[in-house]
Amino acid sequence: MTEEKIRIFNVQKYNMYDGPGVRTIIFFQGCPLRCKWCANPEGLEKKPRIMFKENLCENCGDCVNVCPVGKHEMDIVTGKHKINSEINCIGCGKCEDTCYESAIKIMGEDKSISEIMDIIEEDRIFYEMSGGGVTLGGGEVLMQPEGAINLLKACKSSGFNTAIETCGYTTKEIILEAGKYVDLFLFDLKHINSEEHLKWTGVRNERILENLDGLMENGFNVQIRMPLLKGVNSEKEDIKNIGKLLEKYKNYENFKGIDLLPYHKMGVNKYIQLGMKYPLEGDPSLTDNELENIEEWIKEYELPVKVVKH
Repeated sequence: MTEEKIRIFNVQKYNMYDGPGVRTIIFFQGCPLRCKWCANPEGLEKKPRIMFKENLCENCGDCVNVCPVGKHEMDIVTGKHKINSEINCIGCGKCEDTCYESAIKIMGEDKSISEIMDIIEEDRIFYEMSGGGVTLGGGEVLMQPEGAINLLKACKSSGFNTAIETCGYTTKEIILEAGKYVDLFLFDLKHINSEEHLKWTGVRNERILENLDGLMENGFNVQIRMPLLKGVNSEKEDIKNIGKLLEKYKNYENFKGIDLLPYHKMGVNKYIQLGMKYPLEGDPSLTDNELENIEEWIKEYELPVKVVKH
């Protein structure tokens, strides 16, 4: 019988930010949101993506010769390598294998649950020493619900602590079923206003807030994560409205507090390598003083909160 495959685009070991202890993060490909500040644009679409570092390319044409679908071309005017955006990459990896300068990297590969579990198992000793485990991230984990739930089951059967990072945009049935095998949800709250949420992420937030309430009322452990950007969601009114929303959970044992995640520019170069335009204009970074103000506004609601800087 063919084993179930999950499409992932990265594995990150020795992570200390996304859940307790030392963790391995498995990045699932595909996301229903299009946040304008997304730091992992290579994980937005479920199809394989090519990241191309033009500064490393020797324009040798080897990738053109091996690509079975004509994704790679040599510009007849400049003689330089270019990628045809009209043709979908099939993820065969031949171009990456033949590029001796490592200018090409294919993002997106299908791995079986047993293959992923082998990777996770390599660092069991670090999980046990630190109280760590496995975090599923993305993209959006619950865009591949069957694979995510089965991988979570396998992790729990092996004794691993589990966490998932989620935007919460899925069905209540899926998120509650996943919750049976999740020790901690790292749940994004990007904007309290649905119209603004639509403007900045491409979807409204009603479903997200309903799923948050479903997790809280059913006793699943939830840690709120708030990405913060000046001019997007950092105004006092925005923060206080989130405080009012979360205030009702402050005495729930399964409410694990709020992480404030300041905007960073670590994903900007990825857009260039993917041939995409970065959606945000200007610099929406917040000063330390502004972050302290936001932290204090939330504390007025007696909610546990901290700033997390990567």
